[in-house]
Amino acid sequence: MPSNTKMTELKRMRKKANSGKKRKKQESKKSTPAFAVHVDKG
Repeated sequence: MPSNTKMTELKRMRKKANSGKKRKKQESKKSTPAFAVHVDKG
């Protein structure tokens, strides 16, 4: 089993990675305006 220090470091890295993903998802949603995809051309 890895040492406590190693375990803590791994946890921190995992947390950082996940929080980054969540933030990126929110940012991309914010930056993309809601627009109609299928507009009937009439």
